[in-house]
Amino acid sequence: MNVANRISVFRILLVPGIVASLLYYHPEREWLRFVALGLFVLGVASDALDGFLARSQHQETELGTLLDPIADKALILSALISCSVIEGLPAWMRIPAWFNLLVISRDVFLIAGAIILFAIHNRWSVRPSRLGKWATFAQMLVIPCVLLHLSLLKGPLVVIAAILTVLSAVSYVRMGIRVFS
Repeated sequence: MNVANRISVFRILLVPGIVASLLYYHPEREWLRFVALGLFVLGVASDALDGFLARSQHQETELGTLLDPIADKALILSALISCSVIEGLPAWMRIPAWFNLLVISRDVFLIAGAIILFAIHNRWSVRPSRLGKWATFAQMLVIPCVLLHLSLLKGPLVVIAAILTVLSAVSYVRMGIRVFS
């Protein structure tokens, strides 16, 4: 396993720490919010690092094309869902459930499409689109915005991330249709 893939595994291993920090958060334990933020930012930074290493060291692998999006989704969805369903969090740390449903729905469609393509072509050849990367980036920005209590930015950022998520889903569906044609 190369360094880039190890970094992806590391990102996956950050998830329980993020969830636990949010689960045990209480205004009297304010430091846990910053632990969650630090772990999440570390995960985002390591995402950029593993991509850079894979490309610059020519270490792009089939395993990496599978691990990287799994790590991204685990990181993003664990934080988004935690900020929606953990009852002890204050209202300002809440992320609307509809946003999570949108992000999860897009990911389910992408996974289903990738499985179908794998079944037909017998290889994993899914590459993220530029629009998909922008949607993921916007989704990633929502978490620090929430954890830093940037309430004025949270609403517009969630809307922008939602729009990019929908547009990327449409884009991926169109790409999938072209592959089948």
